[in-house]
Amino acid sequence: MAWNKLTYTGWGRARVASGLVARPERLSTLTRDLTETHAPAFGMRRSYGDVALNHNGRAYDMTRLDRVIAFDPATGVVEVEAGMPIGDLGRAFANKGWIPPVMPGTGFATVGGCIANDVHGKNHHVMGSFGQHVTAITLIQGAKTRKITPKSAPDLWKATVGGLGQTGVIASAKIQLMPCKGDMMVLTERRIDGLDDFLVAFDESRTDYTVGWIDATATGARLGRGILEEGEITSGINKSRDAAKSVPFNAPSWALSAPVVRVFNELYFRRVPAKGRTSVKPITEPFFPLDAIHNWNRLYGKRGFHQFQCVVPMDQVEMLRAMLTRIGTSGLASPLAVLKKMGAGRGGYMSFPMEGYTLAVDFPNRDGAEDLISELTDMAHDAGGRIYFAKDGVASAAQIAGMYPDQETWAKAVAKADPERAFETDLVRRLGLRDGTGAA
Repeated sequence: MAWNKLTYTGWGRARVASGLVARPERLSTLTRDLTETHAPAFGMRRSYGDVALNHNGRAYDMTRLDRVIAFDPATGVVEVEAGMPIGDLGRAFANKGWIPPVMPGTGFATVGGCIANDVHGKNHHVMGSFGQHVTAITLIQGAKTRKITPKSAPDLWKATVGGLGQTGVIASAKIQLMPCKGDMMVLTERRIDGLDDFLVAFDESRTDYTVGWIDATATGARLGRGILEEGEITSGINKSRDAAKSVPFNAPSWALSAPVVRVFNELYFRRVPAKGRTSVKPITEPFFPLDAIHNWNRLYGKRGFHQFQCVVPMDQVEMLRAMLTRIGTSGLASPLAVLKKMGAGRGGYMSFPMEGYTLAVDFPNRDGAEDLISELTDMAHDAGGRIYFAKDGVASAAQIAGMYPDQETWAKAVAKADPERAFETDLVRRLGLRDGTGAA
């Protein structure tokens, strides 16, 4: 297999790596080459920071390994190669009555990435995390290929699901799809005037898919205001034929200046009528609202951006309020900010979800952004919460100490699976995850 010297980034483009990258065409090629060259793998690199990067090392690009291997229409179990984008999997089977039970915020995330980060979706409070619906994984650990299930190798399984690719290269997986009515969604949107109202709305919602857009510039009485989206999958005729748009160049720095963001957020808040509205849309629109804009990360300019995402326990509303206040007064927030209530479902030792409220906010990579994110990370830690590694490019090992109570158990399983640390990535090294420095 050819190895090419590449410079590549995560989706946020604020963290960069250079190294040799190979892009296998077939699983047989990947298996053969991993026998000789042990290295981590990445997919579409839709994680925001450096979890998929391996600076000055080698890596396997899995994006050509995107085939359906088998499907059982009676049970809804599908086996796919790890490089298949989750959105393609959903589009391929939704009109046949099946859909992945968990869909992250972008359809470009690969199945392998969904497992390695144990992603969650807008229905986490109902269906849990992605890894909980995976039934088998083909894992290549150098010269050894293993097909594992939750029962055949429970320790290795929990170290792999949400395990950041540290137990080997995920080559393929079996997923239990969920029955669905079709490929359309009934979407209800309504304005929410403040944080307390949002939390009540989350408690009262009875829909499967629920998420809130937050005006991260709002302060005072308007703190936490936004738009609640509630959706249910339905049947219907998908008439959408709109071609995807693309951002052709890096936006200038003023495009996301504080005054511009405040005006945009005011207009976005008021785009929904005061009485609310209900519409029927193709499922891809509410599932992946930004995927129709290719290269939207260029809107943050050539320096890129960071995303901060945390989850804090249910009883830490005051800390959540303090975070929103700090963000709102910083002048650094972008229009992309999301609030959601999560359930307890998680698939592995290092899976992000926990019962509580998760807040995600994008910040342009400009002066003050990393200091703000570091401050927010400390606040999440003090609240007994945790940050999401798939989004992080800023935290230190000391800051995440104790956030993941199963980290030591995970590190031991990973050391057994990969004693030579061949699958380490930049984030894992930065946070000392395999060294035990992040343990309580």
